[in-house]
Amino acid sequence: MTENELSYKIIGAALEVHKTLGVGLLENAYEVALAYELKELGLKVESQLLLPLKYKNELIDNAYRIDLIVEDKIIIEIKSVVEIHPIFYSQVLTYLKLTDIKLGLLINFNTPLIKDGIHRIVNKL
Repeated sequence: MTENELSYKIIGAALEVHKTLGVGLLENAYEVALAYELKELGLKVESQLLLPLKYKNELIDNAYRIDLIVEDKIIIEIKSVVEIHPIFYSQVLTYLKLTDIKLGLLINFNTPLIKDGIHRIVNKL
């Protein structure tokens, strides 16, 4: 399945979660619900994946924590905030670069229309 096909399924699952849970919950609730929906679609989902960081000669084991990775092809960063800040885009792009993954989705569930809360970030590798 291509990244575009996967992202279509992910967005559909996010719509279902948003429709069912609404707005105003903590990010963890949306993360667990979205992982459930994606697994129900038969997709491989990893959650709270820890990434190391090498700083000079020092290895920092748990420097980063990725919310969800789907089929080893798409990183999902989940937010439940009033406003998406530019640093969130940088965060996803950093995750993409560290994992050599091409596509990330930044999803903010704290919005009346979920389509307004979904942002694609592409790693140009």
